Amino acid sequence: MLKSLQIAVKYFTKVATPVRCAPRVLGGVYALLTVVGSSGCSDMQQTPLANRQTVRSGQTSEAARGSSASESTGRARAGLLPSLDPGDTIVEAIRLRTALHQEVQGLLRPTQGQQHQWISMVRQMLAEKGKEIRRAQLLVAVDRNPRVQALTLIVAQPSGPWMVLGGTHVSTGQPNRRLYYITPTGVFLHTDSILDYRAQGTFNENHIRGLGLKGMRVWDFGWQWARKGWLANGETGQIRLLMHSTDPTYLAQRIGRPASEGCIRVPADMNKFIDRHGVLDVDYEQAAIDDIAFRAILPRNAKPTPLAGEMLVVVDSSEP
Repeated sequence: MLKSLQIAVKYFTKVATPVRCAPRVLGGVYALLTVVGSSGCSDMQQTPLANRQTVRSGQTSEAARGSSASESTGRARAGLLPSLDPGDTIVEAIRLRTALHQEVQGLLRPTQGQQHQWISMVRQMLAEKGKEIRRAQLLVAVDRNPRVQALTLIVAQPSGPWMVLGGTHVSTGQPNRRLYYITPTGVFLHTDSILDYRAQGTFNENHIRGLGLKGMRVWDFGWQWARKGWLANGETGQIRLLMHSTDPTYLAQRIGRPASEGCIRVPADMNKFIDRHGVLDVDYEQAAIDDIAFRAILPRNAKPTPLAGEMLVVVDSSEP
């Protein structure tokens, strides 16, 4: 018992300020205490204290966040990350595309021209943010254009063609509504500097399950600056940028138009697919080797792909 407590205390942390689009952490010990959700994308539930920034290898939290990209690069150089050659990449891409069509309903069917546009926008955003593709990997790309509101999975390679596997509609930040933020554009890393959590599926005071059914994955991309959608002066503030499912009865039908407080709402089927195949979990799979907290987050029915990546790329095709 003492050893279990020591392990739990190792993962204990506090978030001092309220979290928009994520539960507010009131304090406690991981896996022993609970937190109460705040407003925003939270479902006002009690959930295990998995929503916290971890400190690994003796780093401070700021250092962990700042060094996450270099840590991933270091692992890749050390040969710890899976790396496929162009031929094997195509084979795996075909397998994933087949699985996507089998597991996700309501898939979008972009034309060749639309696929080229997606790839071009994502390449441009990566270049603007100084992000390189060093190994074949999956990218989760979101177009926040109010007339598009879509997510697509892209296979990116350092050399060789990029491929669009398919995608679904999503919902991003709704404008002109008080306290609702516009989902920021950019490249957001999903690394082991922050631990995700899973929805409890409980209802808030409005009888809404803001994060979807119990067990649905919530991907946490940390604090990000976003424009306040209810103000015309371009003022910004910080939100906790999350990607998650939503209430299947009342809110899922709104997917496909801006409706969130700044987070990215995805259909339940796509949530499960990204989770099951570890699309964004390349860091998590490595961390789970020696970290029980990350092993607990990964799904039991996981079928991790060797093309797993870590980048969420948000673009806006309505902007020049």
